[in-house]
Parts: sequence; structure tokens; C-alpha cells
Amino acid sequence: MCTITKGRSRNFVSCVCIIPSSDMYPHGLIATGGNDHNICIFSLESPAPLYILKGHKNTGEYNALSIIEIIHLTGLYYSSFHTGHEDCVRGLAILSETEFLSCANDASIRRWQITGECLEVYYGHTNYIYSISVFPNCKDFVTTAEDRSLRIWKHGECAQTIRLPAQSIWCCCVLDNGDIVVGASDGIIRVFTESEDRTASTEEIKAFEKELSQATIDSKTGDLGDINAEQLPGREHLNEPGTREGQTRLIRDGEKVEAYQWSVSEGRWIKIGDVVGSSGANQQTSGKVLYEGKEFDYVFSIDVNEGGPSYKLPYNISDDPWLTAYNFLQKNDLNPMFLDQVAKFIIDNTKGQMLGLGNTSFSDPFTGGGRYVPGSSSGSSNTLPAADPFTGGGRYVPGSANMGTTMAGVDPFTGNSAYRSAASKTVNIYFPKKEAVTFDQANPTQILGKLKELNGTAPEEKKLTEDDLILLEKILSLICNSSSEKPTAQQLQILWKAINWPEDIVFPALDILRLSIKHPNVNDNFCNEKEGAQFSSHLISLLNPKGKPANQLLALRTFCNCFVGQAGQKLMMSQRESLMSHAIELKSGSNKNIHIALATLTLNYSVCFHKDHNIEGKAQCLSVISTVLEVVQDLEATFRLLVALGTLISDDLNAVQLAKSLGVDSQIKKYASVSEPAKVSECCRLILNLL
Repeated sequence: MCTITKGRSRNFVSCVCIIPSSDMYPHGLIATGGNDHNICIFSLESPAPLYILKGHKNTGEYNALSIIEIIHLTGLYYSSFHTGHEDCVRGLAILSETEFLSCANDASIRRWQITGECLEVYYGHTNYIYSISVFPNCKDFVTTAEDRSLRIWKHGECAQTIRLPAQSIWCCCVLDNGDIVVGASDGIIRVFTESEDRTASTEEIKAFEKELSQATIDSKTGDLGDINAEQLPGREHLNEPGTREGQTRLIRDGEKVEAYQWSVSEGRWIKIGDVVGSSGANQQTSGKVLYEGKEFDYVFSIDVNEGGPSYKLPYNISDDPWLTAYNFLQKNDLNPMFLDQVAKFIIDNTKGQMLGLGNTSFSDPFTGGGRYVPGSSSGSSNTLPAADPFTGGGRYVPGSANMGTTMAGVDPFTGNSAYRSAASKTVNIYFPKKEAVTFDQANPTQILGKLKELNGTAPEEKKLTEDDLILLEKILSLICNSSSEKPTAQQLQILWKAINWPEDIVFPALDILRLSIKHPNVNDNFCNEKEGAQFSSHLISLLNPKGKPANQLLALRTFCNCFVGQAGQKLMMSQRESLMSHAIELKSGSNKNIHIALATLTLNYSVCFHKDHNIEGKAQCLSVISTVLEVVQDLEATFRLLVALGTLISDDLNAVQLAKSLGVDSQIKKYASVSEPAKVSECCRLILNLL
């Protein structure tokens, strides 16, 4: 007997998987991915999908909060943290009865709850991802793609990249023993294993490496960045060991450019092919550049360390340079105040293509070579003073005019850069941090839409009237539009009523609070001596480890934003012991957004303690940093903890001794070798110098 479940899709279905049975769905569920960018979740009881996890077309429109639209029969919050896929969904893999993974042509991997919340987004591949498979531990996974690679993901990070001598790696499957089977466009099936007993013979491995070394790599795939053969080092560059598994290094051998990959287990560089289309080529002559599964006229590589590009700026000549610059700043957590400078950089470096001029060289705004100099029409500025494209000067340290200068790091809070040369000392742009770090992103339309929807499910005594909703809409509007108008007492009363909704529906109200608390009047109203204790107590109650992750996250972000006001900062200092003891209980979860918020809260406390040298407060922060470093996996959270640590110990020998007694110096040494993002290793080394 065949049971047929029909689900309507606007395009073809490309992948299907079965979600195991659970108490809620005893017959299990069916998940499908399609060329309409959507993922549909079906039950056997109904032909209509229970959930549609909607993707979106890459139209160039920027959504300030990157909201994913989720259609659910009973209504569900629009996730404020991740979007759906932007292209055809190619593969699905089950983690548990409540979570699954997806991969797509947009070069991303996403972890979902079956109810529609996108929990994580992983990037590593540079082209279409065709297949995904999960290890027996139901946590780690593997992916294959059009970029010639099999990638192994552990703890949410790409732990290993294995190149194959074929362009398209169509499919993969993890066996029960942990071996990985891969099928590719060259018609060969290969099996990779960690078991020495099942490892291929020495002759077979040598034959594989020879075949790999004879492959050709098209520089236009975007996998290797922009390549200028004349500026590449020679074979002697391979004498230096790599810093991580799968690190790629390009060298010049006569007229050829060769690509090598570092193997940690073997301690050597393995040739993965010859690069074609690189010698003297630029983006004007080599055609479209593929980046994260999409074609661009330009993909500027922004080098921040010797190991390779840390930031990439993709651009099509039909795009709005201002919008592209805005997206670039947001994606890389750089300050929006640099919008004008980045947009001008794009305009200056693409005007050859736009106007049909002959000069196609482009200048890198972060490295010493080909610096962008405001007011100059040329991309070359070797004879001019080194000017920082974000500040106009002062951040670049003069000392070398060639490309041999190595970038020290990029400040994610200001966007300013510093580099070091043989004749210059490393400039510390990371700490001590002087101002609080806040969470400012928002999409008022989505927040209000969900607030109104959930208002219908609120208890009668807590429901908001139409007038109440209008008042909340006004306060959100004036906050997001930086209006000079002040929120009224009535508006703040309604906001307080909304944030006291039941825990399962309160999150949109908390989102409004998170944004509003930065306004001086709102900050004073909720954080003053009379109301502050009740306000903080209510938010602390939402940090219960058994509570809703969305509430935990938004409460932490609200606390972080409290620091911008005098009343809020005073309240945070008075509630420090209670707040930090509750916040640290969230360290054990797997939500990286919560880890980043927890790290930011610690950083903001560190900023305050650096100013008043409160050794007791510093001791608690150091203890929190030491504890969280043991469990955190996300490098952005790690970086913010490092900045907090550096801020605490700057100009304070007592704090240095406290940090040493906690063993923090040995804890952070492993981060000194992190190559990307470079800010982590650079900040770590600066701290180790103090310790």
C-alpha cells in the first residue's frame, strides 16, 4: 500500500529526508528542499505542509536584521538571527527528531529546528554545495561541493578540507563506522577514513596525490581570492609550516602558480593543483568571479594576515555601491559610520569598468600595497602618504611601501586597521576598550507584526488595545529613526506591560525594549534607583537556563545596551554579582548568539572596571572569562572575551597577577595560532605580551 502526500512547490523538489518519530509526531515527518529556495515539513496526516521555511531571492535588498520569513499554521516568531537559503536547496540531513541540516547553491549550510527556527549558518565552501551527511554522533557532518572539496565540520567549524582531482563533488555519505564515501564528476568513488587499519596503501596514496597535483584550479572560482602571480612568493615559502588544517598557500614556480594545502597530521604541504588564469590577470579580463555560489564582476580580497584574505567584498557593476558597502560593513561587524569611505573605495576601484577606462587596478583599503588615498584618482599611491580609508590617516603605520607588509588586524568595533612592518611596532587597536558595545540591528516591521499577532494569544488581563499597539509602534519608530522626540510616560507604561507577557510570547516586546533602552529617557525611566531593581530582577528571571533561548538572548542584549546610559550603567554595576552569576549559567548551551551576548556583557563590565580599577569586580570578570573560555566555540565570542581580558589587565599589575593565578595565560595560548579571523590571534598575542 502506498500513502501519497502531495505538497505544492513553485519549482522542482531536489532533496528529501525523513525526520524520526517523536512524542509530538509519532509517525515522523518528511522534509523536502526545492529550487524555490524553500524547505517544507510534512506530516503523513495532511497533504499541506506543517511548516514552510522560506528562503528569499538575492535581489540586493538589505534587511537590517536579516529576518527569515517562516510560515507556520499556528504562527511563529520570525527569527531575528538568520535567513533562509538564497538559492536551490540541494541536501538535507537529520541530526535528531527536532533538528536537521540543509545545504544549498548559496554555498551555505544551515541548522534548523523542525518548528522553523534557523539556529546556525555555516560558511566555508565557495561554490554550490551538493550534498551533506551526518556522522554517527549526530553532531558533526561532512559536505561536498562544486569547489573541488570535501569538508569535515566539527563543533560547527570546518575542521578539515580535502581537495579532490575533480571539479564537481556530487555526493557524500558517512558510513556507520565513520568512514566517508564520496562520488565525483570524474566517475570515481573514494572512501576516506580515520582508521589506520583501513587506510589505503602507500602506493595508492601517492597515486592520489600525484593525480591531485596535476589538476588545474580556475582562479575565477573565487576559492583562492584575487591572484597576482608577480607578487606571489617562491617555493621557499613552503618551508614555513601552516597554521591550520586545510590552509591554502600559493607559490610562484617560474611562470606557473601552484596551490598547496597544509596537512596537520603529516606536517607538510600537499600540492592540490596548478592555478590557471592567474598570471597577470585581473577581474576585468578573466570574466565573472564566483563567490559563495554567486557570480560577481569583482570580488575584492581584503588581506589582514599572511595566511590569506579575511574579508571579501563582492560587487557587480549593476549594484548600488552604497548598498554594497552597507552590506559589507554589516556582514563583517564593522562600524556603519564608514559607509561613505567604503562606498567611495568601490566607486574608485570599479570606475574603469563602469566608464570604459583602461586602468583596471584596484587598491586594497587594508594592506600597504596599492592603498586607497582619498582625493586620488589613481589606484596606485606608493609615493603618497599612507591614508586609512576609514579614518583618513593615523591608523596605518608607515615603514614599507611594498606588499611584504603584514596586516596586524581589523578592529571589529571601529573598522580601523593597523599593520606592522619590520621597522614598526604592532599597534594595539583592540584594548583597553573605552566604550560599551551594543546590539543595534532591528527590523521594526517584523517585530511589530509578530507583537500584534501574539497579542491575540495573550491572557485577557495582559492584552494590549489597538491604542496601546499604536503607542508601541510610535516608540519603536522614534527609536529606530533617531527622532528628537522623547518617548512619553504612557508609551513606557505600555512597554513595561508588554515585557511582562508570558515567557512563550514575550520575545517581540523584549526586542523593542532592547532597542529602546539605549534612549536616554527610556534608560532613565527603567534603570533609575526607584524602578531599577524591579526592572533588572524581571530580566534576570528570563536568564533561567531552562527558559526560552530567544528570551535569554534578548535579555542579555538588553543588559548590554543598558551600559550606554548613566542610569543604566549605575544599575548594571549595582546588580553585577547577581546578573553575572545568572548569566554564566548560560555558558553550557550551544547557541553561539547567546555566547556572543554573554561575552559582550563581560566586555562592557570590563570597560567600567578599567575606568574605576574595581579589583573585586575585575576578579569576578576574570573568573567569568576563564570559565566561559573553557566551553565557547565561536571565535567572535572568543574575541570579545579576549578584548575584555585585555581591557581588565591593561595598566593594572594586580589584575595581571589575578589572571595568571586563574591560568588564563595557558588557556588562551591556543588562540595565538588562529589564522582567520586574524583579530583573534593578534589580540591573543598582545595579551600574552602583558602576561
